[in-house]
Amino acid sequence: MSPVNSPAQNADSEHSESLKLEMLWRTFIRNLWIVAGITAFVFGGTVFFTLGEKKIYQATAILEIDPSPPSPLGSEVQTVVAMGADSYWANQEYYETQYQLIQSRRVAAAAVATLGLAKDIGFLYNLPKGAKPPPGAVAGGDAVAALLGRLRVDPVKDSRLVNVSFLDANPERAQRVLGAVVTAYLDSNVDHVIASISSASDWLRAQVDKLKTELEGSEMALQDYKKANRILSVSLDQQAGILRDEIELLNRALTEVRIRRENVASRYDELAAINIEDPVNIPATDLLASDVLAGLRHMYLDAKTSASSLIEAGKGANHPEVRAANAKVGETREALVREIENVRGAVKSELTSIDAQSTGLSRLVEAAKQRAFDLGLVEVQYRRLERAKTTTERLYGLVVERSKESDLTGMMRFNNIHVIQEPLADHSPVAPRVPVNLGIGLVLGVGLGLVVAFGREHLDRSLRNSDQVERELALPCLGFLPQMAGEKIVKRRRGAKNAGGSQRTELLVHDQPSGGLAEATRVVRTNLMLMSPDKPFKVLLVTSSQASEGKTTVASAIAIAVAQAGQRVLLVDCDLRRSRLHAVFDVSNDVGATGVTVGASDLNEAVSETVVPNLFVLPSGPRPPNPAEILQSERFKHVLEDLKGRYDRIIIDSPPISVVSDGLILGAQVDATVFVVRAGKTKRDNARKATRSLRDVSAPVAGIVLNGLDLKREEYYGRYHNHYYTYVDPAVSS
Repeated sequence: MSPVNSPAQNADSEHSESLKLEMLWRTFIRNLWIVAGITAFVFGGTVFFTLGEKKIYQATAILEIDPSPPSPLGSEVQTVVAMGADSYWANQEYYETQYQLIQSRRVAAAAVATLGLAKDIGFLYNLPKGAKPPPGAVAGGDAVAALLGRLRVDPVKDSRLVNVSFLDANPERAQRVLGAVVTAYLDSNVDHVIASISSASDWLRAQVDKLKTELEGSEMALQDYKKANRILSVSLDQQAGILRDEIELLNRALTEVRIRRENVASRYDELAAINIEDPVNIPATDLLASDVLAGLRHMYLDAKTSASSLIEAGKGANHPEVRAANAKVGETREALVREIENVRGAVKSELTSIDAQSTGLSRLVEAAKQRAFDLGLVEVQYRRLERAKTTTERLYGLVVERSKESDLTGMMRFNNIHVIQEPLADHSPVAPRVPVNLGIGLVLGVGLGLVVAFGREHLDRSLRNSDQVERELALPCLGFLPQMAGEKIVKRRRGAKNAGGSQRTELLVHDQPSGGLAEATRVVRTNLMLMSPDKPFKVLLVTSSQASEGKTTVASAIAIAVAQAGQRVLLVDCDLRRSRLHAVFDVSNDVGATGVTVGASDLNEAVSETVVPNLFVLPSGPRPPNPAEILQSERFKHVLEDLKGRYDRIIIDSPPISVVSDGLILGAQVDATVFVVRAGKTKRDNARKATRSLRDVSAPVAGIVLNGLDLKREEYYGRYHNHYYTYVDPAVSS
């Protein structure tokens, strides 16, 4: 859950936005002359260019592009070459293609040739009606490119219509050229279709002859194959059915023969198993089948019974009746055996006949199967030849039909492009568009002026106000000192060598205690006091990043303001390379800080009183060869400690930090450092580098003093001007 802003935060945000808008407005006002100048220049150039531009007229025609071609022969008769499309996306592609064709060089070249535009100097140079060609103008230029450069194609959204327009300095010529372009496009569309149909018809006729030859060859090959393989008019399917029935009958007959053989073989085996010595057990089948065999068996059994009866009656074996009975038994047995052999021989002959019949039927079955296999192979090749013939016959019929249709469509010159509006010329010029051009020129002028103005502000890397100072340096702004160049200078209140000359700016706080500089300095003094009320800054260092940023002026002003508050103040000039304080306060520089540090002079001799009560100055003294070593020495530290016991405040003026290291050495020895920034001059990078150097040596920085602020500039007016003039003594500043 996001935190809710407090009313104070909302007020700060609104105030920040208000300040941003205010800064943007001030930037605009400050650079108003740049914006106005650039706007006037661009607008004037636009007016000059527009009034001097050639007047251009436009001729327009409206065409309808119908993607569905006409069908005078009916919807079933299709054209050989499609003139349109049959789907939405295909239609869109077709439309785009037609738009490009309208603007093609082929159509343009046809229009140029029709009107002879290649020799028309007025067209080539786009001259107004009645205008003379420029000196040296000759015909023979690229008339096609000139035409295409002025031709426009604008489709009407969600319709089949398209606006075709042509721009020219002569309205009549524009209408004439556009008419030639439209005619050339229509003729080109029809000619393209007719040429395509003609080409397709020639190809179809060639294919008709080729397919006719192939069809005749296929028919003859099929007939020759039928003759070679003795294929009758009966279809192959019927022949295959006959073969299947034949094989089925043969298989049935073969099965019956094999069953008979099994029966006969079983009978033969039974006959072969009869005991010749006592042929009584004869199969019932044979007995029933042969009356002779049955009679002989009966006679044999009767003879055998008679012989057994005689023996049982007690007659011996040699008894004539017994021997006669046994002889009859032997005769009947032999007759029965002979008959059995005859029957068995007949059965064997029948078995042999059945085997021969079975073998013959098997051969017939195999022969029928082979004929069936052969018929299958014949059918495969026959079907192949028949398919080739059927395919060729169908293609031949289709090509013949399409050839006839193409001949019919070739005789019809239908066009799916229709002219809805003939080319018409508008006698009101379409260019130059004076209001639009002037509006664009004004907007561009203002825009370019704003870009230049804000770009100039953005490229300015100097620090100009307290907001920038605090934002860029991350240090508090103690106050500002206004620029004094516009104030009248009064004479010093106390006599000096230059009493008759101009007053120095460094002493304005003393000479004009009611002036704006004095009030601004007292604000800085108050802020310094309030920053550490419990432990006031005893020793203050005043420095800057570069030379000529007013650190000596600021140091003098702060020292005078503190002295005016009743404190004993010592202003020490530690700029041992370019000292100025002795000249500001008109004191001798023969004895100063360097002499005291090296022990060449006494401190009491070196310190001088000034025209400002409670303010004393210690000049730098003679320039030493090694200023940094002097300021870093223990003797200088002792001198500084001695001075702390004598004065309430010590303010040190030092060299710029970015130039030499003296300021950094002093920054590590003082209670606080006041960093001077000159408004509109001090660069951000230099100031950041200098303050970072102070932090690197752990020098305490109290804050920033913005020096040389020009209160007459608009960017400072609202923020500082009222505050400054509220405290200015009118008698002094007027």
